[in-house]
Amino acid sequence: MSKATSSATPQARSLRGRQSNLQRVLEGGAFAVTAECGPPRSADADVVIRKGLLLKKCTDAVNVTDNQTAIVRMSSIAASALLHSVGVEPVAQMVCRDRNRIALQSDVLGASALGIRNLLCLSGDHQKFGNQPQGKNVYDIDSMQLLRTVADMTEKGRFIGDDFVMDTPPRIYAGAAENPFADPFEYRVLRLEKKVEHGAKFIQTQCVFNLEKFAKFMQLVRKKGLHKRVHILAGVTPIKSAGMARYMRDKVAGMDVPEELIARVAKLKGEEARAEGIRICVETIRKLRKMDGVAGVHIMAIEWEEAVPAIVEQAGLLPRP
Repeated sequence: MSKATSSATPQARSLRGRQSNLQRVLEGGAFAVTAECGPPRSADADVVIRKGLLLKKCTDAVNVTDNQTAIVRMSSIAASALLHSVGVEPVAQMVCRDRNRIALQSDVLGASALGIRNLLCLSGDHQKFGNQPQGKNVYDIDSMQLLRTVADMTEKGRFIGDDFVMDTPPRIYAGAAENPFADPFEYRVLRLEKKVEHGAKFIQTQCVFNLEKFAKFMQLVRKKGLHKRVHILAGVTPIKSAGMARYMRDKVAGMDVPEELIARVAKLKGEEARAEGIRICVETIRKLRKMDGVAGVHIMAIEWEEAVPAIVEQAGLLPRP
């Protein structure tokens, strides 16, 4: 045992050894609920804390996005630490777009030291889609290589290409994303299998609106037995308006929004349209709960965190375990 480890306080040692709540819920067989918190485009900590407290009692963990859509925001690790400080379990997202392997591994260590136990490994949206299109990307390693790196760090205490062995490895429950609706459809399950082989313990999917196509995806997942090797959380998003639904259908790659859902919201306006969007989301969750292999839901209420408690309650998912 190193001097630093032996002299650590009991609280610090307990923090390092604690299993994540999300891991406990998933491995305990409960139907998990995660949501999403987008950090602000400022240094305002109160924005993060306010969002986190809205989600605290209705979720098992809260994703903190990492400069989503390549727009500069407060860092995911900093915002995750803020959530952790008020008793909200974070899932820090980490993208490969902005960091090389040195910075990625350093941030994994830092996240663990701050008590952040969950990490979602992503490639990241290309910078041309954001507000800094002239910025240089990195992509030194991709999301699958990042998964393997995190697995080697946590399970073996080793860095990439280094014989050094850590005396205190990071404690990280690593996950990844998958889009069941992207083309080619048949490749999606093969890609999911690779992520599992590289160390993903949980998967959060793209928003599910087309339940029929998602059911086909899950059928292929079960055929390969992947539902027994990884916990799959199906993504859901409440629709605010028909305009939002059409934008997702037409402008967001790999998004499948059936016309009948758009029509349900299109005949309503304002609060009535939002209420219908919440009803559709709740109906979707209820159907997803009946699908073999779906271990939970990931609610992506884009800048509408206030809707999440009502969705979780109406879906019959309270209280949380």
